[in-house]
Amino acid sequence: MSQQQQSLENLVARIQRLEDIEAIKHVMIRYARASDDNHNVDIMVPQFAQDGILDVGSGYGQYQGHKALREFLQGPAGKVISWSLHYMISPLIEINEDGRTARGFWYLWEIANMPTGKTGEDEAVWIGGTYDIDFVKQDDGEWKFKKVALKMEIMSPYSEGWAKKPWHDFGRLETE
Repeated sequence: MSQQQQSLENLVARIQRLEDIEAIKHVMIRYARASDDNHNVDIMVPQFAQDGILDVGSGYGQYQGHKALREFLQGPAGKVISWSLHYMISPLIEINEDGRTARGFWYLWEIANMPTGKTGEDEAVWIGGTYDIDFVKQDDGEWKFKKVALKMEIMSPYSEGWAKKPWHDFGRLETE
């Protein structure tokens, strides 16, 4: 192989890697927008591979496959968060050498409304955490979530903030 052919192949591989990174960012953007659209399952669920996993952690559970994802997002998820605005910050995306799998990391900063256990009325909440995500490239070239793992670090009432109350079990067992 000539040096020119090698340079051209190298350039093609580098461009493909950049296109894959952008495509993965778009998967995450669609996920965030669907989350903020009342957990729009028609947008959110197709972002996952057929056997994809959503691990919400922090006592909210793990869901695998489109049917389980749809049931969770239309049921419990909608009862826990009534409104949200997701900020997905500082993405780190690494395409594996096989070009078919990748790992991603994002910080989550979210403002949301969640019903309190005492009154059921919405309360403004700060949510912060991280997303660790495995991606898989489908045969048609489209990237999908293989596993989304959310680790929430804070879930604090706006009125009290994370310094006074870094964690509140909204939607779970009320501890107050």
